[in-house]
Amino acid sequence: MRLDQKYSGNVFILSSDDYAASKAVIYGMPMDYTVSFRPGSRFGPSRIREVSIGLEEYSPYLDKSLEDITYFDAGDLLLPFGNAGRSLEIIGDYVKGLLADGKFPFGLGGEHLVSWPVIQQVYAKYPDLALIHIDAHADLREHYEGEPLSHSTPVRKAAGLMGGKNIYQFGIRSGSREEFQYGRENINFYPFEVLEPLKKVLPELAGRPVYLTIDIDVLDPSCAPGTGTAEAGGITSKELLAAIHAMALSELNFVGADIVEVAPAYDPTEQTQIVASKLIREMLLGLVK
Repeated sequence: MRLDQKYSGNVFILSSDDYAASKAVIYGMPMDYTVSFRPGSRFGPSRIREVSIGLEEYSPYLDKSLEDITYFDAGDLLLPFGNAGRSLEIIGDYVKGLLADGKFPFGLGGEHLVSWPVIQQVYAKYPDLALIHIDAHADLREHYEGEPLSHSTPVRKAAGLMGGKNIYQFGIRSGSREEFQYGRENINFYPFEVLEPLKKVLPELAGRPVYLTIDIDVLDPSCAPGTGTAEAGGITSKELLAAIHAMALSELNFVGADIVEVAPAYDPTEQTQIVASKLIREMLLGLVK
């Protein structure tokens, strides 16, 4: 897939046809081959795009409009169904090209394992990278049932690559005893809460390149039931929006982001993908400089 190939399907609202002029590039990673409970997140990127037509272009939170920025929607990457290893290679190669072109990679998942090759490529370009991970699940397993390529392993892999103390986890409320112990000992680990601990750590990240990965299941299932592994006790969409706005108004240098694990089939109301599309609007306006 060419980096500047025009996508012939639906695109995120107000996406530009001009790859060269675009600072950010939206791309889909339609993979859900390693999920441990309910599949279907491979359909998330396309449905998020479809419901984005219901958004207002203007954000009253940030007093900015999507009309004021230029971003390109490359559509979904063509991934070989069932082949997780090759799919991760394709994602990594694509993101490497985006970074070489000076673009802000904005990924739509897909299961959370798709973030792993992206983090690898961003870290290769920015060796002082910090990772902000907002999720219900710790994703700190070394393997799941003996399989190291699992959506429960990407942050543990990232810790091995970039060092756990460069990773900041928020909202975690599910994982094994070993994962929680590992997180407390090796990660900047803030379970259960998001906004307040995030605001406290933002000053220490000022000026550093930061990659943000958000799993939609950090939200309580009452806000976002359309996900593969829903966990009760989550935050509200209002709090997650406030967290994005806190990051947008900080001095952090965001160099990429993703939103993963939207599985539309489990939410006939479409609220999950509607929330995701609004989060994307705020991230485009607030994080892409």
